[in-house]
Amino acid sequence: MTIALNGPLLLVGAGKMGGALLEGWLARGLDPKAVFIQDPALPESIGELVAAHGLVAGEAPRLPEPPAVIVLAVKPALATEVLRAIAPSLGDETVVLSIAAGRTLESLAEPLPETCAVVRAMPNTPASVGEGITVCVANAQVSETQRDACETLLSAVGEVVWIDDEALMDAVTAVSGSGPAYVFHLAETLEQAGLEAGLPSELAARLARATVAGAGALLKQSEHDATTLRTNVTSPKGTTAAALDVLMEDEALQKLLARAVAAAAKRSRELSS
Repeated sequence: MTIALNGPLLLVGAGKMGGALLEGWLARGLDPKAVFIQDPALPESIGELVAAHGLVAGEAPRLPEPPAVIVLAVKPALATEVLRAIAPSLGDETVVLSIAAGRTLESLAEPLPETCAVVRAMPNTPASVGEGITVCVANAQVSETQRDACETLLSAVGEVVWIDDEALMDAVTAVSGSGPAYVFHLAETLEQAGLEAGLPSELAARLARATVAGAGALLKQSEHDATTLRTNVTSPKGTTAAALDVLMEDEALQKLLARAVAAAAKRSRELSS
């Protein structure tokens, strides 16, 4: 699906997530002439992308007309200052799409005109390989056209889900935003367990990485849910069953993850208050 917008796109912040989005947009055929990047210190990889596509980038790039979409991809602490600075460049049809973690719709809208359309989005790091998932919530000013434009842009790096209740964003952050780190830690611990079971270091790392990645791919592509897939691979009284008896004893792993997600959600609420 080719990306087409009703005006320029201004990307504010071209770090890891902003850069991943930019790569996805260009790969989906977004006209490079429609893309403007506001970032005083571009990462080397993004600088190469800018040069290759002839993009306009700098500390304050000049747009030929008000942007259709402004994608805010800066650190949360900088969001208000940046929004206040770019507010004069907004047009009547501009939508601000923020991926700044923890910033509420209310806090994002505060430095902007009252009628400004704002979308708050929570992507995750697998977006860098086109396998992310982003959850979005919009304020009352966002039109269907603006919503479609935001979904099209975010779909370039993975799935997009919309919610109506912004209060759910803290749990979203805890599950999908922070979730990749939990999976990476699983790979770490599986590798360590392999070492303790006698595997050579390189083999333990390779097996852990491939197993976690492969299981994730199977889960995504299968018509079955996680419970069914687990059951299907667990032969009664077999090796997998023996391991799961330990992992599932007294729901230990489930309780531990529930505590972890609750802690992340609590911190998300603290950061957004």
